[in-house]
Amino acid sequence: QVHVLESGGGLVQAGGSLRLSCAASGLIFSDFVMGWYRQAPGKARELVARIGNGGWATYADSVKGRFTISRDNDKNTVYLQMNSLKPEDTAVYYCNAWRGDDYWGQGTQVTVSS
Repeated sequence: QVHVLESGGGLVQAGGSLRLSCAASGLIFSDFVMGWYRQAPGKARELVARIGNGGWATYADSVKGRFTISRDNDKNTVYLQMNSLKPEDTAVYYCNAWRGDDYWGQGTQVTVSS
């Protein structure tokens, strides 16, 4: 059974940083594209960043230059380093594992105060 668990969310002031972690189990981690998505109140879930096993990564335009996604295949973990946070980054952040099928975590709240 696949489990995806996020951690590292919290409350931070604008301009601050947070690092999210996502640990996955029950799958061959290196086979999966790992991604971070977010959903703000009243808005649709949106892609933040994705990373493949070869190290390629893509980012939403709104986070380019501020967020960095990385993965550690030995630890079955993907990270999202978020710097220069803005109030508009406030959302529930979800981890996703994809290889045709989708696996989602429960989400972790990130709140950025102005």
